[in-house]
Amino acid sequence: MTRIIHLVETTSTNQFLKENASHLSSCQEKPFTASSEESITVVVADYQTAGKGQGTNTWESEKGKNLLFSILVHPTTLPIERQYILSEAAALSYKEVLDAYTEDISVKWPNDIYWQDRKVSGTLIETSLSKGVFKDFIIGTGINVNQKEFRSDAPNPVSLCQITGREIPLEEVQDRVVEKFEEYYQMVIEGAYETISKRYHEALYRKEGLFPYRDRNGEFTASIDHVKDNGHLVLKDTDGNAREYAFKEVQFVMRNA
Repeated sequence: MTRIIHLVETTSTNQFLKENASHLSSCQEKPFTASSEESITVVVADYQTAGKGQGTNTWESEKGKNLLFSILVHPTTLPIERQYILSEAAALSYKEVLDAYTEDISVKWPNDIYWQDRKVSGTLIETSLSKGVFKDFIIGTGINVNQKEFRSDAPNPVSLCQITGREIPLEEVQDRVVEKFEEYYQMVIEGAYETISKRYHEALYRKEGLFPYRDRNGEFTASIDHVKDNGHLVLKDTDGNAREYAFKEVQFVMRNA
């Protein structure tokens, strides 16, 4: 079952869920078990006063123009070591929704959504454990839908409106995202990990060819070999060496950014 909460304004939808996850059942009209693996809560906000990206990054969004939301699930049967599969499932959900509006959509490791070489969506995932299983798994996402101008120093943002030349109803995108995520989350619960992983690899940005990257030792050229079950990216450089990276340990060098 999926419950949708709409907020006019909040600090961030992730923060709202972290502060209120244990109390959501008290304002549910029908009985709601917050710990149920099948339950999904989606919080959508018109505006975030402190929208967050990965690390210290912020998320720029003009009020009422973009889809800002967080999804709360409780995947109690998901092995801790396979938690990245849920990140893959979420990214695929968003990609497939955006595929309906334009071509050239891909998933930039680990879970950004790109149109060509520009970022249309970003996700921040936060988790908490209890007795060795996931208590709360929060997937916070911003999808640029109708914003026509970006003023922050983010290097390469783009919106659906800029891509397609028309405004798109936010509720339409929201409904499609929820429906598609429900499908992929059910696949996670059923253990369809290999199917999800295969689709994720097929959807990857820069999945074929040599491109520039940068790690703590400097810039190098490599191709994507694969993404491991734990989410680590494995690149193969021009000398044939495999290089494995956790998130934030390597950067994609964007020549046109």
